[in-house]
Amino acid sequence: MTDTTSVQLLDLACGGLLLTAVLVLWRRELAVIVRVFAVQGVALAALVGVLAIREGSSELGGVAIGILVLRAGLLPWLLRRALDQAGPARRETRPLVNVAASLLAAALLTLLAYAVSQPLVALDPSPATRAVPVGVTVVLLGFFVLVTRRRALSQLVGFLLMDNGITAIGFLTTSGVGLVVELGVSLDVLLAVLVLRILTSRMRESFGDTDLDELRELHD
Repeated sequence: MTDTTSVQLLDLACGGLLLTAVLVLWRRELAVIVRVFAVQGVALAALVGVLAIREGSSELGGVAIGILVLRAGLLPWLLRRALDQAGPARRETRPLVNVAASLLAAALLTLLAYAVSQPLVALDPSPATRAVPVGVTVVLLGFFVLVTRRRALSQLVGFLLMDNGITAIGFLTTSGVGLVVELGVSLDVLLAVLVLRILTSRMRESFGDTDLDELRELHD
């Protein structure tokens, strides 16, 4: 693979990461959000795969396959299972921020990410580090989803978006992390998702809904 081709593929994978994060922020249907998150897992795996080919690292290639299985397969499957048990609550009906304001916030967060990432990019202006602002943007958008959505499943997807962004930053800035490190982080994420899924199921069984504002009013 030539350098030009690898850079184009890297840019394409980063574009997929950014586009899927914006789509999660835009959409309200939980089923669509889960599918978009699965697509982002494919984009993240593609990013690591491109870095593996550039570096000629079989270890990175194994990590890319693991990311594809976990973040584009297993985690979306768990989210779909939780959604199937949600009954009629399959849409984010009352987010704290409407669609227009959310997209405006996404644009502002993207500008902020590029601004704060410039000193890091200037240290080593390689094709990988120049893509770091995309990872920072995904982290910020994930945090925005986490704090502005009311459904527990939407907030869980926001947490996972943040993790995808952090993972992308790690690979882009270090040209890959150790297989053991990535495996440990992935297992931690999987454990967190399983625990949150159990808590969501218990909330639904006890209160009939997972709208956190309604549960807070019930507590008051």
